[in-house]
Amino acid sequence: MGLDWLMELLKGTLKLFLHPVFYYCFFIAAALGVSRVKRERKNFSVRSENAYFELRQLLPLGIVIGIGISIVTIAAGITIPFATILFMAVLTILLSATTKPRLIAPVYVVGLAFFLTVVAGGEEWSVPLFRDAFLQLDEKIFPSVAALLSLLVIGEGLLILINGKKGTSPKLMKSKRGQRVGLHEVKRLWMVPVFLFIPGTALQAPFEWWPVFSIGNESYSMILVPFAVGFHQQIQGMLPKVAIQAFGKKVVALGIFLALLSVGSYWLPILAIGVVAIAIVGREVLTLRQRIKDDNSPFYFSKQNHGVMILGVLPGSPASKMALQVGELVTKVNGTLVHDEQTFYEALQRNRAHCKLEVLDVNGQVRFVQRALYEGDHHELGILFVQEEKKWGTAAV
Repeated sequence: MGLDWLMELLKGTLKLFLHPVFYYCFFIAAALGVSRVKRERKNFSVRSENAYFELRQLLPLGIVIGIGISIVTIAAGITIPFATILFMAVLTILLSATTKPRLIAPVYVVGLAFFLTVVAGGEEWSVPLFRDAFLQLDEKIFPSVAALLSLLVIGEGLLILINGKKGTSPKLMKSKRGQRVGLHEVKRLWMVPVFLFIPGTALQAPFEWWPVFSIGNESYSMILVPFAVGFHQQIQGMLPKVAIQAFGKKVVALGIFLALLSVGSYWLPILAIGVVAIAIVGREVLTLRQRIKDDNSPFYFSKQNHGVMILGVLPGSPASKMALQVGELVTKVNGTLVHDEQTFYEALQRNRAHCKLEVLDVNGQVRFVQRALYEGDHHELGILFVQEEKKWGTAAV
């Protein structure tokens, strides 16, 4: 029996490559990376991370979270009708056409697929290749989809909490008062592959070789489904790391709440409809509250009278090696007070071989950092500041 399970998992993993969303996620992640690099070059004439950064974030943590969700779904015997999986694939592609990554989140893709499945349950639909996909869609499947959705929301929150804070992108904009200010933005796509049980023989119609196994009097297939998890957050009123982690914790809390509600739906299946509705509304409320709070906050990255605020640090640069952090304030360079990019640059030029900085960190503590400078060092120090529009072409010093 153990060998049979192992073979099923192996076959399900290999069949991941048959799912169109698997390839589509790579395309979207690559497009997000190219778009970010173009915008950063427009703002600063340099890019922070290279265009492959988003691709590198796509899978590693998502695989770990997918394994955890798979263990729970298999142990709990959660089964998802193949009709719902078809709807999720179509919705992922359609929602991505809006060019808004946040809409490719589980609450929207799985939530809308749930309601489409409910509608399809009363119809005798038939689609090419999958003739049996829409058979036996009754209320017994409602709790399973709600439970899966709650687990994916928890997974989304963990992805935001752990990975969302990495490589946030600095950005320049004009405030309502016409001043140049800075902010940070993260547009990310993750893929979470999850093993799912499919009731019936829906996959055997197009693929006769697809293995089917029985538990009691019921037949099941296993498939590895790639779930796309999109995320977009713009931060202007606080440190990006703090804001993103706080938001991730709220999404995790929403997922846990939904999971508790979905347990009750196994005794009262109609409750699952409420769980999915709460998921969609709750996720929208979290996004809206975060946006309103940030819009009403003063700009964190703005011109300062007693120093220059670090908006970004280029990876691999001398600034990165000196452990300079986003949000810190450089008050002195080589003993000279600085208050803008020009005075910073002039003070730096006075000693081309060495630089000593006095820095006010995010906790208000003064610290000193210094480093020898060598010919060919990346973009001088590799710090991005908030600049006047005419200086955007030389914003990295």
